[in-house]
Amino acid sequence: MKRCLMVVVVLAAGAALQPAAARVTRIEIVKTEPAFGGKVFPGAGAFERLSGIAHGEVDPKAPANAGIQDIGLAPRNARGMVEYAAEIDILRPANPDKANGILLFNAVNRGNKDALARLNADVPGPAANTNALTSPGDGWVQSAGTTLIFFAWQADVLPGDSRMTLKVPVARNPDGSPVTGLVRSEFVVQAPAKAQNLSSGWFTTMTHDSYPSVSTDNRKPLADGFLPTLTERAREGAPRVPIPSSQWSFADCSGAEARPDPRRICYPDGFKPGHIYELLYRAQDPLVLGLGFAAARDIATFFKTRDADDAGTKNPVAHGGETKAIVMGSSQGGRYIRTLLMLGFNRQEGAKAGPAGRVFDGAYVHIGGGLIPLNQRFGAPGRAWGAVVDHLYPAYDFPFSYAKQTDPLTGRSQGILDRCTAEDDCPRIFHAATALEVWEGRQSLGLTDPLGRVDVADPADVRSYIMASTQHGPAALPLPQAAPFGTCAQQPNPNPQLWTMRALMAGLIAWVRDDKRPPNGAAPRIADGTLVPPDQVRFPAIPANAYGGVTRPAMLYLGTMNPLHVMERGPGWRPAASSGVASIEPPRQGSTSYGQLVPQVDADGNDAAGVRSLALQVPIGTYTAWNQFRADWFPDQFCNFTGTFVPFAATKEEREKAGDPRPSLAERYPTKSAYVNAVREAADRLIAARFLLPDDAYRLITEAETNGVRTAP
Repeated sequence: MKRCLMVVVVLAAGAALQPAAARVTRIEIVKTEPAFGGKVFPGAGAFERLSGIAHGEVDPKAPANAGIQDIGLAPRNARGMVEYAAEIDILRPANPDKANGILLFNAVNRGNKDALARLNADVPGPAANTNALTSPGDGWVQSAGTTLIFFAWQADVLPGDSRMTLKVPVARNPDGSPVTGLVRSEFVVQAPAKAQNLSSGWFTTMTHDSYPSVSTDNRKPLADGFLPTLTERAREGAPRVPIPSSQWSFADCSGAEARPDPRRICYPDGFKPGHIYELLYRAQDPLVLGLGFAAARDIATFFKTRDADDAGTKNPVAHGGETKAIVMGSSQGGRYIRTLLMLGFNRQEGAKAGPAGRVFDGAYVHIGGGLIPLNQRFGAPGRAWGAVVDHLYPAYDFPFSYAKQTDPLTGRSQGILDRCTAEDDCPRIFHAATALEVWEGRQSLGLTDPLGRVDVADPADVRSYIMASTQHGPAALPLPQAAPFGTCAQQPNPNPQLWTMRALMAGLIAWVRDDKRPPNGAAPRIADGTLVPPDQVRFPAIPANAYGGVTRPAMLYLGTMNPLHVMERGPGWRPAASSGVASIEPPRQGSTSYGQLVPQVDADGNDAAGVRSLALQVPIGTYTAWNQFRADWFPDQFCNFTGTFVPFAATKEEREKAGDPRPSLAERYPTKSAYVNAVREAADRLIAARFLLPDDAYRLITEAETNGVRTAP
């Protein structure tokens, strides 16, 4: 098998580094040990794991750093520089001669190392639980001789469970007084609770630091008359019902008695699931979060270009030959990469325009549409973009696409790649999203004009791949066979992404390293009728609750398509950079929404276009990219990040009795050999399109030959 190479995040710091230039000043390796218990990988041998900290500094006066929010309010060292310290974790071949010259930087997800679970098969546990790096699964990444570097870029992540953290300074006013400002915090709990961190949300509960309130007295107005408020509502868009200040406090009441705490909220009546609670309060001590872009740029530049740090400590991944770097980030990490590119951090600081100053040679953006609110005063980069949860956080400012467009709602003309195009340092980009991101996450805005009227082509160095009928992350197997299905009303979707992800990574590496033409993009389009308004989706009439069936047809989701409007956040907000200071909370929404579309489906209810996996081409059921919350939570609303699986009936008689229009398994695959032949033919098609690797096809065909037609995933 041809050796596959990879890379993730390499952000620029400086080709010809001067003493005052931003750079990594010291690499501190805290621990070196055999990786994976000394396991030997064919062709690459054993690996070592190096854990440590990258210490760096940034020149606040340099033009490349001028756009970092509050960089001018950060404390400086004796050299006039702003310092940071980022945790790093490296997996490298123990024998340097076995290294392939590829650095794979993982832009971690909320501090979690997730690259191995995205690319290696058989990694145990969900992606967020792989931080210990105890198992490489099938070792696909390691067998190629690839060096994998995880790095911290998010400074508000709390330590714990091996999460990676970045240390950055707190912004202070020139006179030394605290910087203060309005903060909005949304609480949507998954279990009843009386106390929450002020930062707690669906994705950030107990894992992210909180901005402290300037006062723990929520009943006494501040000098300017401001009084914090707590409200409750039944769903996004519903009226906010005030909760009297006498019924809650800034305190920790998780123990026997409540104690005042500027980072916690106590509500003795209890936060309840199925409700949205919104706190508006005056906070202080914002972190200079935007340093997460500069730090990553400098770290990647060090590992890619330098032999040693300022003290002479050798670069632990230095390679004698040419080094290529690809950035990979999933979900939050993908939005981070897009924003990093938009803000111009793919250029080594001080380098002249041109490819020689490029940091990333390639970028792999996975399930990460939109942008990330990192370069913001009192930013909350751990928040998302849900139809119900985190709906109003700044995850989607225009521009939406890599290509430059004109937005009729704001009048701005812009694209994600404007900066790197002008400086000739754009990476080659694979953008791989699931169909759920189209239904729930506004992903169609990256494929069309802002009003959803016409298709927009990718720039020459970008390829977009929509993985048909997939949810944000595939459901774990075995699937639950009966309700309850967690917070959702229906069985989740297990359609795998792994085989597509590996094939695309191999294609991106070949494009970056060997200049080999990449696989053609694959996405639903307006022109061929595969990208349509939600009310035009021809979803089959699957009977309710048949075989765990759906309880609503897709068209009824028209009213919950996660609409997006232009948001007014105050005069200090810079929407063209998705950066700045938000002073209007909640934001004021414009009256006109952007135009969002969704994939058309085939007769089975499976997406008709995009990368159709083997599981979709030889289906055993319907895989949707949407699900809904349980009726006792948020009825008729998207259940976060989750799709649905509805298995086919086993026989014709069974489906006819239930009134199911979809052919049964026996009708589709009358014999085991018919099923195996269908799997083999689908695998051949996917290999030809370069959406499946030959070795992975062999594995899937062998499974079909061994197990025959499956009745469940």
